[in-house]
Formats: sequence, C-alpha cells, structure tokens
Amino acid sequence: MFWPGMRRALTPVVLTVILLVGVLTAADAAQAGVGEADGSMFRARVLSVEPLAAEETLAPGFSLERQLLTVKVVRGPFAGQTLVMENAHTGHPAYDLQIEAGDLVLVWAEVSGDRLVNAYLIDYARDQHLVYLVAGFVLAMVVIGGWKGFKAVVTVGIIGLAIVGVMLPLLLQGHNPIILAVLVSAGVVAVTFAVIGGLGVKTLAATIGTVGGVVVAGTIAFLVGMGARLTGFGSEETAFLLYIPQDTEFDFRGLLFAGIIIGALGAVMDVGMSVASAMEEVKRANPSVSPLNLWRAGMNVGRDIMGTMANTLILAYTGASIPLLLVFMAYDTPFLKIINLDLMATEVVRALAGSIGLILCVPLTALAAAVLMSGAPRGPVGR
Repeated sequence: MFWPGMRRALTPVVLTVILLVGVLTAADAAQAGVGEADGSMFRARVLSVEPLAAEETLAPGFSLERQLLTVKVVRGPFAGQTLVMENAHTGHPAYDLQIEAGDLVLVWAEVSGDRLVNAYLIDYARDQHLVYLVAGFVLAMVVIGGWKGFKAVVTVGIIGLAIVGVMLPLLLQGHNPIILAVLVSAGVVAVTFAVIGGLGVKTLAATIGTVGGVVVAGTIAFLVGMGARLTGFGSEETAFLLYIPQDTEFDFRGLLFAGIIIGALGAVMDVGMSVASAMEEVKRANPSVSPLNLWRAGMNVGRDIMGTMANTLILAYTGASIPLLLVFMAYDTPFLKIINLDLMATEVVRALAGSIGLILCVPLTALAAAVLMSGAPRGPVGR
C-alpha cells in the first residue's frame, strides 16, 4: 500500500524534473551564442577588474571612471576565449554596471574567423537566476499539487506558446489586436480548463463564465478608452513600435485593449473555475438541489472570491506604478492633472475594466453551471 501511493505521488515530480532538465539543456544550448548581423552575444565570466584612468568630472554630480575588464566566454563554440573590454561609470545608478571579479556578464563581440574581437559589455547575465526561479516554481507546483500541479504547469506552457507563438507574430503582421486577444483568450481558457478540470459541465460552465467576463472587460475598456480618448501610448515601449523594421501599421488603441483583455484573463479564469468547482461539489453532495439554490450557492462563493480577486488586480497595477506615484507626490502634482494624464487614465481603465469583468464572471458562471448541472449529476470526465 505504501509503495503504490508513493509511486503515484513521485511520478509527476520525476516527469517534471526530466522535462525541466530537457528544456533547460536545450535552451542553454540554443542561447550559448546568440548571433546578430555583425556579431554575437555570449555569457562570460569576469576574471579581473582594473582601474583604467583617473576619474574625470563631466558635470556637477556626474563623473567618468573607466575600468578594464578581462572576461572568459563560458558557453558556445568560443568557450574559453579571453576578451578585454572597457566598462565606464558615469555616476548614474540606472546605467552604471558595478562589475566585480567572478560576475557572470553578457558581452557582444565581432566574429573574425575562429576568434572574437572588439568586445563590448552589454549587461549582467541574469537569465540563470530566472531559470532557477522558474524551476523552483515548477517544482513547488508539482510537489504540492501532484498531478493537478503537473497539469497546471502544462497549461502555463500552453499559454506561453499561445501568446508567443500565435498572438505576437500575428500582431506583428498587423492583424486586429482585439479580435486576436479574444480568440486567443477563448482558446487558452478552453484548453486550460479541459486539462485541469477534465471534460464536463464544470469545465463548460467555467469556460462560458470566463470568456463572458473577459469579453465584458474588453468591451468596457474599449468604450471607456474611446470616450476618454486614450491614445495607447501610455508607456515608452509602445512608442518603440513606430520604428521597428517591419513597418507594421499598428492599431495602438487596439493593442491597449488587447493588453487589458490578456491582463484580466488570469484572475477571471481563477474566479470562473472556483465558482464552477464549488457548485459541482454542492451538486455532488446534494444531487436533488434545485437550480435556483445551486445558483445561490455559486453566487455566495463568488461574492467571497471576487472581493479579494478585484483587490489583486488593482494592487498589481498600483504596485507597478509606485515610482511614478512617488514622483507625483514629490513634486506635489495636483490630482486633477494626475488623473487626466494618458498614462494614469490608462492604468485606471486597465484595473477597473478587468475588475468589472471579474465581477460579472461570477453571475455568468453561476448561471451557466446552474443550468448545465441541473440535468447532469455526474462529475466531469477524467476527474
């Protein structure tokens, strides 16, 4: 009895470890040297850091200090080669790289035959720490969640592929961002719920409620955004799209609304599945419960969930805006000016439109589940 139970518990963990090792090995091999038109980027280990010249004063508060770095490439066909480059400090904390011996950095160099020449320091090599974090997240999901956690990891991968492999390339080709966001969201919701909850009325009800909530969020964002004349240029990154080599004519407002839809999707999915799962358990415990009482049970559960989930959305967007809010407070900027800025209005619409979609997901899911479960006392396939 002990060994079969232990084997069932360890199987998803072992599969996950094998999957992680394979994925990380392939990613590391693919990124050992990322090529560009006239050179390549490499990870390198800093061997030594030496002062190059006396400090020069550029302006009050700014100085120039040069360092000579000796680094060794650690991956790819040029592994082991030693490169020498400069690192300049200007006194600006946002741009200066405080390099020490032993640090792992990202360098760019020209390729000349079998040698690297004219190397430049780009940035710290942060990707390995991010890989460790991802691996920890995946293992925690599987160790605590078992097969459910393994399925959740699979769905995260599916979502990533849908966005990176489908949505972004189509957006880059100039397709309508709102339509793409709705279609991708609907596909992600259907596949995710089917993998996690199996095929059945619970999954169907959660899908109906979630897609409905996301569409409501997108519609509200569109109507309010058009009325408030949001430009879609609320962030610096959006302006960069004007100069990409593909010369795509983007609908920047559409990109804004598509981002709001995708941003609200996760929280709305959480609410939809939670309500549908709770209603299925009520139906399972009391098969004779009336559709009205089942709907009321779903609404009671949903009301408890939606308060904290709405706070989650608002706090997430607020947290990302803390530096900007501090700047406004430091300069005693009038609230009337703050709230009418395109950037701030965009964030308000983003947070509140997503929250309204989340709230309306509750009655939509409860109604769909009450109707579908009234004639379906059994649970989903694959439960």
